[in-house]
Amino acid sequence: MSDEVNDGEIDGFVRDLAREAEAGGYHTNPDREFTRSLVRGLLANRERYGYISCPCRLASGNREDDLDIICPCDYRDPDLADYGACYCALYVTADVAAGVRTPAPVPERRPPPGERERQKEERTRAGPAPGGLKYPVWRCRVCGYLCARDEPPETCPICRVSRDRFERFM
Repeated sequence: MSDEVNDGEIDGFVRDLAREAEAGGYHTNPDREFTRSLVRGLLANRERYGYISCPCRLASGNREDDLDIICPCDYRDPDLADYGACYCALYVTADVAAGVRTPAPVPERRPPPGERERQKEERTRAGPAPGGLKYPVWRCRVCGYLCARDEPPETCPICRVSRDRFERFM
């Protein structure tokens, strides 16, 4: 495997991310070179691990262990709401994108490995559907989309992440 990605691939991915972000009401960082460097890291991680984990966090190489840091990560929305940017600053709010506001430093929200394992066990132990519903309720951990069905959708219809980014909603 090679960690090298070409400029065309980087530029194409930047365009795809920007289009998806705008469609979902988000914005990518307006600093083109900064954004390209983040995308270079995302693509390098995709080459290394098979998924686009956050380039600013240490991935384990195990997709299941890293679901929370696959871009867009589970922490993006709260980071944007609280600080104007996500942890790596790939995504920013409209006022940051317009240059009206400078994002605040974003603290790491990702729990340490032991806490992540405990949270995963809690999700696994989730019992029957709440409130006697016929179907369990699934929540997209990225955008909060909810659906009631036997299994989560293959892809979130809102933010387009894969089904493994869903959790049972309690």
